Parts: sequence; C-alpha cells; structure tokens
Amino acid sequence: MKKVKLLSTLVAFSIMLAGCASSANPKTPAATPAETGGAATAAPVQKNLTVAYSEGGTTLDPAEANDLTSDTLVLAAYDQLVTYGVKTENGASIANTEDIQPMLAESWEVNADNTVYTFKLKSGVTFQSGNPVDAEAVAYSFDRVAKSSSGSFLYGMASIKSVAVKDPSTVEVTLTNANHNFLQILAMYTFSIVDQKKVEAEGADYLKTNAAGSGPFTLTKWDPATEAVFTANQSYWQGAPSLGKVTLKFTKEASNRVLLLDKGDVDMAIEIPPKDVSSLEKNPALTVASNASNRILFFGMNNKVKPFDNVKVRQAINYAIPYDQLLSGVMYGQAKQMKSAVASNTPGFTDAGYVYEYNLDKARELLKEAGYEKGFTFDFTLGSGFDDWEDDAVLIQAELAKIGVTMKINKLARAQFLEQQKTNNLTSYISKWTSFVNDPGYHLGFLLYGKGSSNYINYQNAEVDKLWEQANTETDAAKRNELYQKAQEIITTEAPWAYLYEYNRIVGMSNKISGYAFYPDEVIRFYPLSITE
Repeated sequence: MKKVKLLSTLVAFSIMLAGCASSANPKTPAATPAETGGAATAAPVQKNLTVAYSEGGTTLDPAEANDLTSDTLVLAAYDQLVTYGVKTENGASIANTEDIQPMLAESWEVNADNTVYTFKLKSGVTFQSGNPVDAEAVAYSFDRVAKSSSGSFLYGMASIKSVAVKDPSTVEVTLTNANHNFLQILAMYTFSIVDQKKVEAEGADYLKTNAAGSGPFTLTKWDPATEAVFTANQSYWQGAPSLGKVTLKFTKEASNRVLLLDKGDVDMAIEIPPKDVSSLEKNPALTVASNASNRILFFGMNNKVKPFDNVKVRQAINYAIPYDQLLSGVMYGQAKQMKSAVASNTPGFTDAGYVYEYNLDKARELLKEAGYEKGFTFDFTLGSGFDDWEDDAVLIQAELAKIGVTMKINKLARAQFLEQQKTNNLTSYISKWTSFVNDPGYHLGFLLYGKGSSNYINYQNAEVDKLWEQANTETDAAKRNELYQKAQEIITTEAPWAYLYEYNRIVGMSNKISGYAFYPDEVIRFYPLSITE
C-alpha cells in the first residue's frame, strides 16, 4: 500500500464544505441540533447572507444535478469523501483541484498499481436524521451515481469498477484501470454521500426536492421560481457555520441582480455582466471578484453536416471571427482569447497548432480550396439567456457575409436549445462549457473524445481518441500532459470549433464578506464565508 492521506485535527475553513437537509418543504420543520447527532459547538452571533442567482435550479438530487444552481444547492447540502485544497494566487483565494484533502474520509490507501483505493471514514459523523455516515451509505451513494442519467458518464470517467463495504467504516473502490482524475472526480457534488436509510424510508423521488446529507447547512425552503433558504446546522462535525442563514434569491434579469447588489439589497450576486463591472467597482461598499476561469465559449460546427464536414471550411470560419471585437466590444475586457480546446489555465494546455487570426482574405482562400468560392448558407441555432452570445452571433454573421457566407440565425429558448443540442443534429451553434475538474482528460473526455457524452458536433478522430485513452491511464504527469498536448494540436488544426474566448468568473459582493474562494466549477462554498460589521 502507498499514498496514505490523514485528516488533520482541525480542517481549514477554506476547504470545500456542504450541508444537509431533511426537507425542502418550507412547511416542514428542520431537524434540531439534538436530532442531528454529534456534539454541538458554541458559535458567535451568526450573520445572514443573501445572494442573487440567475436561475432556480432543477433538482436537489446529487446524482442528477447538472446546472450551476442545482450544483450549488447540492454542495450546500452534502459532504463528500474528499475535497479540494485552496491556494492563494495574486492575492485571490482559488481552489487547487490537484490538492485532494480529506473530508468524510479521514484517510485512504492505494495499492501499488493505483487501481484499489481503501477509504477509512471519520468516526462519529451522522446525517441530520441521526443515521450514521457509514460505509453502506457510501456504497449506496456511489451505486445511485452509476445508475443515474446524469452522473453515470462521470462514474465511468472515474473508471470505477466496483465498490465494496469492508466494515462499517471502511470502503474499498476498485478501478478498471489507474486514473489520475479519480480523486478529483470524487470531490465533485455528484459523489455526495446520501443518507440511505432516510431515502429508502421516504421513497425513490425524495431526493428530487429534498436533501439528506451530513453537512453544515439545512435546506428549509426551495422554490425554483423565487428562492432557496438554508439555515446553519449548529452541530456540524467541523464546527457551526459563521453564517446563520443563507438565502438565494432567484433573479433572472442580470440588470436586476446588478441593481440589487448596488443598492445593498443583497450581499452577493453572480453572473455580473462585463459591462457593469466598472460601475460596480466605483461603489466603495462592494468588491468585484473577476477571476480567470476555465469556462470557454466556442462556435460549434457539426462535423457530419455539409459544408462543415470539410476541414477547410471550418478553418475558413476560424479566420472570419472578429476576435478583438468580441473581447473588447462584447466582453469589455472580462475575457481572453481562446487558443485551444482546453482553457489556458488548465494543466497541460498548449496553443500548438493555433494559427488563426481575423483574416478575411485567408478565409476566402480556404473556401475556394474547399470548393465554396461563392460561399454557402447555413443554419445557426442561438440559445437564449446570454447577452454576449447574441452579440457575438450578430458580429460573426456580419463578417461571414463579407466572404459570401450567409448565417441564418434561429433563436431558441434555452431549454429547447439544450434539448436540441443533445440530439447531435444542430448544424452550428455557440455554447459554453466549464470543466469542474481542471484537467484536459476531463474536459476533452466530455467534449471531443469520440464517445464523449457532450460531443454534440460529432467530432471523430481515431488518433485523438487513442491519445486520450493513453493519457487517462498514464500516471506520470509530464508524459500525460505530452499526450494531451498532441491531442490538442490535432484538434486545433482540424478546427471542429472556432475558439471564441475564456470567460472571467465575475462575482460582486459586500466588502463585509470574507472567506470567498473561486472554484473551477464556479459554485460558491458558503461554509467558509463570514460577514463582519
């Protein structure tokens, strides 16, 4: 055995934490500290936090959550076996997803070939129901992920073969092969540990609208149309939260979120439009955190649909993108140009093969070589909900018209767009992506691996697939990154996308808030936050 990791006596508040709840029905009283088990910890006067969110979420089920608000709700209501460390860069606290720290698992051992992980659970931890957090609950939670419609691909990406209960406090996870991303994936909301006994007693659909976790907050209300409310679990095993209550106000219009923040009606607001950053920065009561993220925006072209089955056509589109206009006129400097399928702050990034610039003459030349000297007409699907997408589409449409290409913009409501995207039949579209695990294997595995569950543009390249598969089992980081870099260069040259930009993650907050850290999944962790007078 090797690689033993032990839980320190006191876990730093900067570690990602979550909460728990027995019901999301506001008419149902939350569990009292006496009901939750564990020793109560005396806490100072707790402040309340109100945050403006753009959407209300779709589920509370950890295995099925896959939108930002649902993910936030889950991570505020559950613990995981492990979590990410936090580091400081340029004065800002950011998650280090390569630094895996203990959470419900106080230690673990790994066999010589990195295919068997044996986790030892922290003793004395209970769910809010009073049921123990034990090995059976862990195995049950993993089995739910394996059988879920949303999390099952992630289960496979983690290379999990089997989960065995060795004793009440020991779980053994066997992998099909060594996987360097395994622990990073386990720290995600998908692998939250669920109260098996509570769920089985309540019924199969219980977790859609209720939570059953072991963490620092209790969900007392969730109405996707208006708000979600959490209250502190005073008996939390890592100590009571500094915040007594957290309220998420669901405010669809970005302008309204900005107004609420500027007036002091909320303490934090997410999804701040780039155009509003400068005005908010003038408010002496506010801080605007603008962090480089791995959230990317790309112009997807269906590689199985003419004319985008022709690599020269795709390359021509790349030369017709007005990159500077997108970055300055649309994003107001709150983004950077994207030069690989992988974000530039991802380990293993390379811009090798990136030769594209705004050059209409080069675009015309490539169209001529592809047999489309007179241009062509194509359908472009624009999903609603993001102002920059529409602005980008209009600018790109105008530039393509200059080379004889007619881009017919068809607008769809976001829900319809997402459904259509999953059919793999859209001719072209703009879409964003955030990799919750900041690793090329995770990113490419979803989006551009031949069998990737989000490879909606039907990109297929046998060499790229082989490189990804080799890298996925390579334990040497330098060799692994070399493989990923070869894959990136091939992808960039073949241009299944036109790379647009990498977003900054913008969160506005009161100067009285401390403890904020940026995570690649863009989910705010509430447990480390505090408010001072």
